Amino acid sequence: MAAHSGLLTIMDRAARKAGAKLRRDFNEVQQLQVSRKGPADFVTKADEAAERTLFEELSKARPDWGFLMEEGGEIAGDPNKPRFIVDPLDGTSNFLHGLPHFSISIAVEEPQTNGKREITTGLVYQPLTDESFWAEKGRGAWLHDKRLRVSARRDMSEALIATGIPFLGHGDFAEWSRIFGAVAPEVAGIRRFGAASLDLAWVAAGRFDGFWESNLKDWDVAAGMLLVREAGGFVTDFRGGDKCLERSEFLAANDALHSRLHKLVAQSLR
Repeated sequence: MAAHSGLLTIMDRAARKAGAKLRRDFNEVQQLQVSRKGPADFVTKADEAAERTLFEELSKARPDWGFLMEEGGEIAGDPNKPRFIVDPLDGTSNFLHGLPHFSISIAVEEPQTNGKREITTGLVYQPLTDESFWAEKGRGAWLHDKRLRVSARRDMSEALIATGIPFLGHGDFAEWSRIFGAVAPEVAGIRRFGAASLDLAWVAAGRFDGFWESNLKDWDVAAGMLLVREAGGFVTDFRGGDKCLERSEFLAANDALHSRLHKLVAQSLR
């Protein structure tokens, strides 16, 4: 069993504090569904309040670190120190419609000697199920105190694959359709649950066998990518390279399925 590092304890505590408020707000959203005004303004406030809680808790513990946040954008810190990458509510549309599937995602990105930055710590917390998925570079991926491993399936015909679907104003419908057309006939099923951080956490936990999506932001995927890699999986861009964040293309699976998925995706995009 792995104990939390001091840093992860801080992240977990912050996520739980923000998550308790999101749980309360979610119960109110379900009441607001029937009102004429609708819950959209309320959910925006819930999202911002969660981010404020996370920022206050994390910056209190690490005052000289920077932030990259979905709502608040970039807040500069000491450039030689790590920074937090925060999504206070991944799955906003689910939350808005009273669907019980959303999460808080927190990652730590550290500067490297070569001028690049690397994700070294990640946490995805699902408030309604009280599941805390976490990973540290070199220490594996965990759900609470249980070690996570990606699925051992080798056969595409048994694989359950997660994705995100383009929607109003977001994404490339033609590209997604081509990939879907190539992958769907080969696999046992495709799911779209609407929270990329949880999709990746579930790949790490072996619940999903693979995942693909494009047009995601750093805060959607930073923690989840580390979870998959520390659980023994692979995350690449659609070409099988390491430019996921630059190209905003994400393909995740175990070694056997990743190579097969990558071939299908690459062929569909030629």
